[in-house]
This record gives sequence, C-alpha cells and structure tokens, in this order.
Amino acid sequence: MRTPQGPRNASIRLRRHGSASGWRDPFNEPLLNDEPYAPIVGTGDSGGRKGIEADSKHPPNRIGEQYQFEGCCLTLTLYHHGSSVCAAKARFHMEEKGLEWEGVYIDILKGEQFADEFLAVSPKAVVPALVHDGKIVNESTVICEYLDLVWPETSLHPRNPYEFVKVRYWSKALDEELHPACGELTFMASHRHTLFKLGEEKLREFLDSTPSHSVTANWHERKKVLVREGFQAPGGADKVKLYDLYLHRMEGALKEHEWLAGNAFTHADVGLTPYVNRLDMMSMSGMWEYGRLPRVAEWWERIKSRPKFKLSLLDWCPQDLTRDLKENGAKSWPEVARILEIKEN
Repeated sequence: MRTPQGPRNASIRLRRHGSASGWRDPFNEPLLNDEPYAPIVGTGDSGGRKGIEADSKHPPNRIGEQYQFEGCCLTLTLYHHGSSVCAAKARFHMEEKGLEWEGVYIDILKGEQFADEFLAVSPKAVVPALVHDGKIVNESTVICEYLDLVWPETSLHPRNPYEFVKVRYWSKALDEELHPACGELTFMASHRHTLFKLGEEKLREFLDSTPSHSVTANWHERKKVLVREGFQAPGGADKVKLYDLYLHRMEGALKEHEWLAGNAFTHADVGLTPYVNRLDMMSMSGMWEYGRLPRVAEWWERIKSRPKFKLSLLDWCPQDLTRDLKENGAKSWPEVARILEIKEN
C-alpha cells in the first residue's frame, strides 16, 4: 500500500518549457499557452520567497536517492496539503481511479502557498493544483472532471445522463456554497487558534499575504474577521446553519439509495467526503450522530470502510494539525451545538 511520507529535503522551482506544439488537451485542441510551467525538483534553495518542498508520494528506487527531474516534467503532479478539503477531494478521486501520481506538499498554514513559484501554478494561492505533462489544471472539481476525461475507463461520473446531472448538482453546490461555509467554520472553530500561535507579527504577515480573490471574492478581508472574531463574526452562525442544511440534503438524497447520486459510488460521494470528514476531525460528528441524521451516519460508515479513504484523507494530515483540529473543534462544539439547537448527549 502506498502511504504518505514526510517531505524530502528537496525544493521545487518552476521554469518555462519551450513550444508546446503537438501537446493537446482532452478535447484535442491546442493549448492556449504555448509555454506552460512544469515542476522541476532538485536539491537546495529554490530562491525567491519561501521555498516549497516536494513530498514522496512514491519513494525513490534506492534508499536515499533524490528525485531528479531536471529537463523533464512529471506525468501527474498534485500540489496539495493535508488539511485542505479540496486537496483531499482530488487525492480521493485519483486513488479511487487507481492513478499513479507525484505530490508536492504545500504547507498552507506556514504560508508556502504565497511563494512566487507556487503562485505561478495557482494564482489564487490555493491547493490543489494539478500539472499533467506540463499542463496546469486548477480548481478541485475541474481537476476531477479533467481526470475522468483523460481516463474515462475509470470515470466516477456516471454515464447515465440523469445520474450524471445529479453528480453535477452536488459539485455545483459544493463549489458555490458548502466550500465557503467549510472554510469559514474551519477558521472559526480551529485554524484561528492555530494561527494565534504564530505570534502577532507572523499572523499579520500571513493574513496580509492572502490574495484578494481566493476561497471567495472577499476572502482577504473575510479571513481577517474570522480569525479575530471567531463565531462572533458577522454571518458566522449563518455559515454553520448552511453546513447543517447540506447534511440534511444528504439525508434526503440517501432515502432512495445508499450513495448520493444513485446505487453506485460516484464523484458526488468523493466530493462530499472531505466536508463530512472535516466535521468529524473537528469533533463535530454530533451533527449527524445519536439518531439526528441516521442515513448520513450509515453513509459515513460506508465511506470510512473504503480502502482508499484513510490513505487519501487521514494519513496526509500532519499529527499536530490533526490534534489541533480535534482539540480546537471540541472546544468549539458547544457553540456550534448552540447555533443548531442540538442538545448535548
């Protein structure tokens, strides 16, 4: 079984390749950018702002051997982080498809997403970002759809048109509503406490580095409010209620079948998994346990029993971050329960 390991002592830098004539996308159209960026891994400092380390999704052939990609690009490279729900979605999707991939671990809680070399790949300074044979693909939903176009034989998007549409409904809802709500809840319940450990100066630097348009169009300023005010931030309680609304929508969808879009496991289940897992990791499973949402509880047990679940979601999260999410979330749970009017058991 492939398991994540700690980052290697290797930095990553980006350089432009020459003409991309002859490279074509899944729709058989030429790339718009004839000089795509591609990652090159070597040793030493990458220059610019804080360097980015390459992880070892697949260990080298010989113990101690460093990856050397000078002059070529990896086939499938994912820039990701252990706490990112979107990165988890991409990892889970790739693992369920059985794809081989290399990873570059971006520590978003240390600000590595603001490094110049990563911004060249992801202008919004968010993970995940995918590089496939020099072609950059951003946005987790788009990445997963792209992978299913490139490798259709293992597609997690149904061929049945109506079931396909149901998967797309869930994807659209995630991108437009649930993901922003998840970001806000995570910062209010946990990340703000972790970031305070940086000290005032580094915290200010971290917050000021956020691009104006990231998770949401106003994320630069909104994140500052969430970190400073927590659940007292304007609209904070509404995001908690919106998150709970989607759990109830899941409960309704699961009345007819055991998976969200039909009788088969699809990308709809892949997409929702990281968001339910985030609640679970923050000690907030009371949102569906104790008979509150029994079908969601059963679905969650089926998800956790899948062989790729732990590998894709839990194993990548650093131990200290896992601890912070659990402990900070447990301290925040009474406030969440109060907002949702959930009685303590």
